[in-house]
Amino acid sequence: MSLTADVKLEIMKTRAKSTQARAAEISSILRFGGGLQLISGRIAVEAQTDSQQLARRIGQELLDLYGVRAKVSIVAGTGGRPGERFLVRVFENGETLARQTGLMDSRRRTVRGLPNRLTTGNREDLAGIWRGAFLAAGSLTDPGRSNALEVITPNAETAMALVGAANRLGIGAKAREVRNVHRVVIRDGEEIAKMLKVLGARETVESWEQMRQRRETRATANRLVNFDDANLRRSAQAAVTACARVERALEILGTDAPEHLSYAGKLRVQHRDASLDELGRHAEPPMTKDAVAGRIRRLLALADKRAHELGVPDTTANLPNVDDM
Repeated sequence: MSLTADVKLEIMKTRAKSTQARAAEISSILRFGGGLQLISGRIAVEAQTDSQQLARRIGQELLDLYGVRAKVSIVAGTGGRPGERFLVRVFENGETLARQTGLMDSRRRTVRGLPNRLTTGNREDLAGIWRGAFLAAGSLTDPGRSNALEVITPNAETAMALVGAANRLGIGAKAREVRNVHRVVIRDGEEIAKMLKVLGARETVESWEQMRQRRETRATANRLVNFDDANLRRSAQAAVTACARVERALEILGTDAPEHLSYAGKLRVQHRDASLDELGRHAEPPMTKDAVAGRIRRLLALADKRAHELGVPDTTANLPNVDDM
């Protein structure tokens, strides 16, 4: 079962304590899952869902809160929402219900956002709005680089109203429009966890948090491995470059190379993979890495000066192509 299905299954077991919060939830479900339809000149209220359990819940809440009976029927899915879907429709007293749920105002105009009385309600009302929106059109992706909790909204007004409700709950959410589809998205892992708790999905949030922590640990380990690999590659490239320059320096100077500088250069060539510290330990008598580095640096400088005087390529002439390493 997907995380989205887990969340919806769990929060459907949650029932708000107050009538106002229950009304907020059912109004939100109708707003995000359907809306108003004009049938034979009469207004009908309807919502679509892919869950038969949710369709039954909607019908029961409409009966308990508003005393209206809804008809539930099965409809074919669309290209964007394939599979079997359930249509909940209230035809008789549809206009009255539309007014009661805030889908229509007193002048028979469709409300494009969410009813003001709900978005300015208390914390439980705001939670009901978000619970209804998620049940109707929400999704939760697996934690990872692109983890997100999002709700597809019918228009920009409902998106902004939902963002406002989230902000009043102390949770950061943003409205997005992609290919003419409006949505509200929460991407921060901590904020997603907070919203899941507000929705009532406390069991799911625990498993989601565990998955997030495992993936973050794995990602950190991968970054460290990549960092170590990059350091090793840089060290190998530096060693190859140093050996190539030292070999050219010894070739330029020949027997004119000072003995102590020549000795350090030959150590570098003989122990190509060794660090400067290791080269110092190979020396007889042992030297510090600074002493080794200083001698090699002076050897290269002397060879470059001699090459300039002779008009021949200096110590960088035989450097390998880094792209080939």
